[in-house]
Amino acid sequence: MTFETTLNNYFPGSISLEDYIHQTHEKLTPLGFTNENTFACVSVCRDEITKPLLDQTDLVWGEVFNFSSLAGSLTLGKTGFAAASSHAPIIDGLERYIFIAMPHIAISEKGEIGIVYREGRSGASHACGALEAIIDEIGNGKLHLQLDMDDIEQSILKTKIFEKLQYGEKPNLVRITKIAHEIIVEDLERLIQVSEKEPYDYAVLTGIMIHGPEESNYVYPQSFYAVTMENREEKKSLVL
Repeated sequence: MTFETTLNNYFPGSISLEDYIHQTHEKLTPLGFTNENTFACVSVCRDEITKPLLDQTDLVWGEVFNFSSLAGSLTLGKTGFAAASSHAPIIDGLERYIFIAMPHIAISEKGEIGIVYREGRSGASHACGALEAIIDEIGNGKLHLQLDMDDIEQSILKTKIFEKLQYGEKPNLVRITKIAHEIIVEDLERLIQVSEKEPYDYAVLTGIMIHGPEESNYVYPQSFYAVTMENREEKKSLVL
């Protein structure tokens, strides 16, 4: 098994991170989104290996508002979202935002799921560690769902994921990562709807960030749509 085989088996249609950011930018520009008038908000896992997504977004769209939490989940709530959605430049009375949100997973050169090698560490490391910890709890039959005030983000993440599982299900890392993506989309769309703001143009970009060999990064694209003054009552789906 190789990295490419595993990538194509579980995440068909994935593209390099750089291509993803540039292609989505090209699709959004004709709809009025530019780096001069648009404010980017990004949610990825707190893991340092997700920083390339923040850096690429910053390079193309300008300085970003960081939504990030464990596994890319959106724990900032209405207050954090309200802060982020009050920072875009107001041009001709209109604000524009893009929201990028995704969990992450690693695939080694040998096609091993969840395995990544970090500089300075001799052994294998893991991504996403927060999701693997949940898998371990389920496998051990010791899933703790009460709110742990010393582990708030993980507590919230576990509860939301558990609600998506079938009774007795023991998900693997690919399955639980896709569940995490589903939760992120639901939370993001709810926060957009409950934000008490005047209408603004926005685009939603979601998927799964994939770490490959030699610090390469890919994106498995999922939701990609825009809501603008011209199509305020419907989402304009976009295709890469």
